[in-house]
Amino acid sequence: VQLQAFGGGLVQAGGSLTLSCAASGRTLSSHVMGWFRQAPGKEREFVAVISWSRGTTYYADSMAGRFVISRDNAKNMMYLHMNSLKSEDSAVYYCAAARLRSVIWTISSFNSGSRYDYWGQGTLVTVSS
Repeated sequence: VQLQAFGGGLVQAGGSLTLSCAASGRTLSSHVMGWFRQAPGKEREFVAVISWSRGTTYYADSMAGRFVISRDNAKNMMYLHMNSLKSEDSAVYYCAAARLRSVIWTISSFNSGSRYDYWGQGTLVTVSS
């Protein structure tokens, strides 16, 4: 699976921005896809994840209610709609995909980057205060 994230940029605090992730290479029906972010000097942080087939979602607590993850199966695209942006949301945002290795799984268990098999190159989001 090849992933390409784009859509980052400079936005004022309180504004909105939508990130996109284009996936190619193989069918994603047996995958979940997630967004992570990494700010300078900080560890990579989980943002949100979505099941490609079911559309089930899960968010980091600090993003729930402000960010919305979605996907377009027909276009092989995933999105992250970010609202009410804060300066602390500034980071490089990465999209990632994880293969489902079991028929029994919970979406919340995909909040760790170690579970992901494929990563995009990242797109920078800068929120000015």
